[in-house]
Amino acid sequence: MTPGELQGDQGQDWIAVTERALPVDRALAWATEPGCGAIVTFCGTVRDHSPGRRSVTSLEYEVYPEHAIPRLEEVAASARSRWPMIGRLALLHRSGRLVVGEVSVVVAVSTPHRAEAFDSAEYCIDTLKHTVPVWKRETWAGGTDWSWCAHEIEDVGT
Repeated sequence: MTPGELQGDQGQDWIAVTERALPVDRALAWATEPGCGAIVTFCGTVRDHSPGRRSVTSLEYEVYPEHAIPRLEEVAASARSRWPMIGRLALLHRSGRLVVGEVSVVVAVSTPHRAEAFDSAEYCIDTLKHTVPVWKRETWAGGTDWSWCAHEIEDVGT
């Protein structure tokens, strides 16, 4: 998939990085499968504050799809190795400028039962946050700077 494309027919994994608004409803509908009785959808949104920064008005995500997409694919593969019953898995991330309330990341996971759906979705967002190279610049009432929660990019564990 090229950057900016958000087609949902990607086999069992839907991986994308785009500057377009993320299609939360489409991701939920796409993740629905007859053999899966549970779908967990996590949406990360831009909030109006961060540690030491009040009145955040926007974030700018800097993402290089040629680096981020292979890492997102590794996260999906790792989740599938831990939970082989996963039906469909969507990992979608925004790039560019977003304002407060906009969805920046979507994880949607379908499994036969709820426990595995919750566990695998939590694993996916937590692993994505530590392993996918995404940089975040915050704009707030006092200025603009890179996010304070920056950390080293880790390898995806299997």
